[in-house]
Amino acid sequence: MRIDKWLWTARFYKTRSLAAQAVAAGHVKLAGHTVKAARELRPGDELEIGVGDTVWKIVVRGLNAQRRPAVEAQRLYEETVESHQRRAAQQEARRLAPAPGSDLRGRPTKKARRLIRVFTDNC
Repeated sequence: MRIDKWLWTARFYKTRSLAAQAVAAGHVKLAGHTVKAARELRPGDELEIGVGDTVWKIVVRGLNAQRRPAVEAQRLYEETVESHQRRAAQQEARRLAPAPGSDLRGRPTKKARRLIRVFTDNC
C-alpha cells in the first residue's frame, strides 16, 4: 500500500493530498529516511510522522484499503512508548503555559476596540 494512502486511512491527515504533501515536504520518514508518496508500506515498518508541532513515532501493524472509523484506524499502528511520553509532555506543557492570545476568540468587543484605538493612537 502507498504510504500517502496509508497515512490517510490511519487518519493522520484529513485528505490524501495533504498526506502526499507532507511526505513530499519530508515530514514523514521511514526508518529515518525521507520517502516518496508512492513508497510501498508493509507491516513492521517504523514511521516518524510530523503533524504540526507533534511528532509521532509508530510501527505499522496493519494495512486497510479503505478509510474506516477512528477506532479501527488506531489498530493499524502502534505508537512507541517514548513517542507517547513525549507527546504527553508536550500536551501538559501546552496546558500549563498556553500560547499568548490563544484565549482570544473572534472579533474584538466594543470595549476592546476602544482600548486598541487608544493604544495605537498613542504610539
